[in-house]
Amino acid sequence: MAWNCAPTCIGSLPFVDPAKALDSIMERLHEVPYWPQLPARGFQENMYAQYATHLPGVVIDRENKRVTVDLANYDPEDFYNTIIDDDVDSFAYPEDCFSGLYELMKRKLPKGVTAIKGQVTGPVSAGLQIVDQNGRPAIYDEAYGEIIRRNLNMCVRWQERQLSKLADRVIIFLDEPSLSLIGTPFASVSEDNVISWIDEVFEGVRAIKGLHCCGNTDWPMVLSTSVDLLSFDAYNYAFSVSLYPKQLKAFLSRGGTLSWGLVPNMDHRLEKETARSLLTKFDSTLDELVDKGLNKDVLLEQSMITPECGLGGLSEAESMHVLDLLVEVSDAIRSEHGLED
Repeated sequence: MAWNCAPTCIGSLPFVDPAKALDSIMERLHEVPYWPQLPARGFQENMYAQYATHLPGVVIDRENKRVTVDLANYDPEDFYNTIIDDDVDSFAYPEDCFSGLYELMKRKLPKGVTAIKGQVTGPVSAGLQIVDQNGRPAIYDEAYGEIIRRNLNMCVRWQERQLSKLADRVIIFLDEPSLSLIGTPFASVSEDNVISWIDEVFEGVRAIKGLHCCGNTDWPMVLSTSVDLLSFDAYNYAFSVSLYPKQLKAFLSRGGTLSWGLVPNMDHRLEKETARSLLTKFDSTLDELVDKGLNKDVLLEQSMITPECGLGGLSEAESMHVLDLLVEVSDAIRSEHGLED
């Protein structure tokens, strides 16, 4: 699909009021709005706590901000019965953990919406953040690692059902910040497992399948999964993605989309950037990719523009500045290259 560098966002916003958060999104993102995670409301809206609510034996400690499971004392029978029955509705999201999603579901989308975007925590990041009774990441327990992936697959499918009530085209990102740890002592996970686990979570999903990594990682590994959309931090790591023109060309040839995290989400970077400076940064990488044999028109058509990561760590005013700058950058790219919105 031709996105023509349309703007959207990653996930979190710093608001406490979900209505105010949705208002800020709807006022700016008319093509690809999204529902926001609101961690300022409490740990229940942390991306790891949110998608752990249906895991067997899990304890979500809001006070100490931890998600744990006693691997010596949990019963997976009821969980697997819902999996066997393909009971997606049993994985409905608790409203107090997903206030942004439920606020979105109350809204009538504006005219011109081409897709609606949601997000689910990815299996590698979730598995490394949920720890057992000894503080060891649950991803290293084969049985519980599978439970985490099965849970996330049902969570993706339930969200897809909900968002499909609002728009014909749905995008769901897997948020995978921990992919930047692959190949280090902090994440002893093989490349083959990363690929198979991501594909497992997306099994049976008809939505546009996105993956977001806000750090540097093994991009050929990610591009070899079944994802349709790669969201990367272009502000800091565009150079590393551009090292793989052959894999990028194959990805685009099968209809893949690049989501450029071009707008910084840190206040000290925001102070020095403008739409013009970010356009220059984008064009520099674009020219480099074209020089390496990629088609410029295809790149522009099959790209979206986002902030480099979520905005939950900013103030409300700063986050609105990012959204405004995001729209300005998208408009500048489209004007510069003659793209239609």
